[in-house]
Amino acid sequence: MKILEMAHGIIWGPWTVGIFLIVGLVLSVRCHFFQILGFKYWWKATWGSLWEHGWGHDEKAAENAGHHGITQFQSVCTALAATVGTGNIAGVAAAIVSGGPGAVFWMWISALVGMATAYGETYLGCRYRFKDNRGKWVCGPFIYMEKGLGIPFMAVGYSFFCFLCSLGMGSMVQANSAAETLEFTWGIPSTLGSGILALLTGAVVLGGIKRIGKAAECLLPLASGIYILFSLLVLLLCADRIPDVFLRIFQSAFGIRQISGGITGFSISKSLRYGISRGVFSNEAGLGTLAVLHGPAEHTTPWEQGMWAMFEVFFDTVVLCTLTALVILCTSQGDIETFSLTGAALAAACFSARSGIVGKWFISVSMVVFAFATVIAWYYLGQQAVVYLKEKTGILHLHILYPILFLLAVFAGGCIRLEAIWMLSDLWNGLMAFFNLTALLFLSGEVCIPDHSDLFNTTKKTPHVK
Repeated sequence: MKILEMAHGIIWGPWTVGIFLIVGLVLSVRCHFFQILGFKYWWKATWGSLWEHGWGHDEKAAENAGHHGITQFQSVCTALAATVGTGNIAGVAAAIVSGGPGAVFWMWISALVGMATAYGETYLGCRYRFKDNRGKWVCGPFIYMEKGLGIPFMAVGYSFFCFLCSLGMGSMVQANSAAETLEFTWGIPSTLGSGILALLTGAVVLGGIKRIGKAAECLLPLASGIYILFSLLVLLLCADRIPDVFLRIFQSAFGIRQISGGITGFSISKSLRYGISRGVFSNEAGLGTLAVLHGPAEHTTPWEQGMWAMFEVFFDTVVLCTLTALVILCTSQGDIETFSLTGAALAAACFSARSGIVGKWFISVSMVVFAFATVIAWYYLGQQAVVYLKEKTGILHLHILYPILFLLAVFAGGCIRLEAIWMLSDLWNGLMAFFNLTALLFLSGEVCIPDHSDLFNTTKKTPHVK
C-alpha cells in the first residue's frame, strides 16, 4: 500500500490537478465559456429537447440507428451510465472523509472546467470518427490522437490504460462498492453479490452495443430520478442544517488551515486534491471516455454530442454528487468520524440516519443499479480500446479473451480491499488522462461551438471528418 500511496501522490500531485484545470480553462476560453454563457443554449438543446421531442423511445429512431449504431438517447444514457456510478455515492463519501467538506467545492470546480473539457473531447471524437469495414463507428481519443495529432504511439498508450481502467475503475471498483453495500444492508456475502453482478453483466454485454444502449436507456432515467427524489426527501427532513453545511464547505475549501497547508497557484490541499480527483472519477471529464461513448450515435453532429457531454458532467457532479454530499454532511452534522465508516457504507448510514431502514434499502438498490450501469458502459469502452490495440499492435486473441477478463474482474472486485482498488483506479485514471489532456491541449484550436444564429439546427449539419 505504501508504494501505491507514493505513486498516487506523484500521479495526482499538483501538476496533474494543474493540467486538468489548465486544459479546461483553455477550452473554456476557446469556446467563449460556452458552459456558462451559453447555458440556456445547450440546456434547451439537450434536456429541453427531451421534453420537446420525447425521451427517445420511438421505433423510427431505433430503426434508423441501424444494426451497429444506437439512437442519440441511448448514446446519452450509455455515457451517463459510465459517469453516474458509484463515484456519485461512494466516491463523494470518500472525498469528504479524506479531504473534508471543502472537497465538495473543488468537485464543483472540476465540473465547471470539466464541462468544457467534456465538450472538447466529445467534439473531437465525433469529428474524427469513421466507420470500419463492418459498418461500426470507430470513435475516441485514440482516433484523434492518431489522425488529428499524427502520433500513433500516444493512441496506443491511451488505449492500453483505457483497457486497464476498464478492469479497475470500470469493473472492480463498481463491483466492490456494490458488494460492500449489499453486505452492509442485507448481509449478502461479497462473493455472492459480485457473482450475481458478473452474471447480469455477461447477459447484457455479450449482446453488443445495441443491448448495452437499451439496458442503459431503461436503467438510468428511472434510477437517477428516484435517487434525486429520495435525496430531496431526506434533505427536507434536515433543511435547517443546509445553510450551515454550505458555510462549512466554503470555509473548508478556503480556510486558513488549507491555505497555509500548501495552496500555491493550483497546488494541493487535501480538499482540493480529493475534490478534483473524485470529481474526475465521477464525471470522467478529461479521461476521454465520453468521446468513445458518444461515437455510436447515429444522425448527429460533433456540436450536438458535445453539448450532451456538457449536460452529463453537469448532471453527474453538480446535481447528483451535490445531493449525496449534502445528505452526508447534514445527517452527520460534520462529525463523520462517529460512523467509523467510509465509501458506500458511510453513505448508507447517513441516508438511514433520517429515513431508517428504508434509507438503507434505498441506497443499496441505488448503488447496485448505478454500479451495474457503469460496468456495462465500461465494458464497451474497454472493448473499443482492445480492438484498437489488436489492430495496431497485433496482439492476438486479446479481443477474444477480453470478455472473460472483464467478467472475472467484476467477480474479483468484491473480494479485494477497497483502498487498493481506489488507488489503482486513480493511478490508471491519471495516466489515461495524461495522454488525453495532452492531445486536447494541442487540438484545442479545432474545437468550436455551434453557430448561435442557427441554434437548434445543428443536427442538419454534416460533421467534418478528416
